[in-house]
Amino acid sequence: MTASTANDQRFREFKMPDVGEGLTEAEILKWYVQPGDTVTDGQVVCEVETAKAAVELPIPYDGVVHELNFGEGVTVDVGTVIISVDTDPGAGPVAPAAAPAAEAPAAPAAPEEDEEPQGRQAVLVGYGAAPSSTKRRP
Repeated sequence: MTASTANDQRFREFKMPDVGEGLTEAEILKWYVQPGDTVTDGQVVCEVETAKAAVELPIPYDGVVHELNFGEGVTVDVGTVIISVDTDPGAGPVAPAAAPAAEAPAAPAAPEEDEEPQGRQAVLVGYGAAPSSTKRRP
């Protein structure tokens, strides 16, 4: 098993869920944990607000918070990783990645803003949001 495979299994990423039945983004209002804090399955780690409501998000893993990817007050798209958890903190220090980031293959070009997303987008509830039907209130 390579170092990157071990790291991939050790660190679990929690993505912003669709908490508003078809909404495409949510704002992080408050973090209840910081890197280094121990978390348990079902523990509330942050509060987010959508155009419909403010809700608390529980983490689905046991472990130690490795990284918070966004600060408070930041609006995050559904499906974006917001927190990573080290599920095996007793395994020792984090192994370095197998290849430096500079040698990683180039990422595909981001689609232009005018382009419509192709096909269906994954959502937790309902049939999903039409690409331009959801607007945040001011």
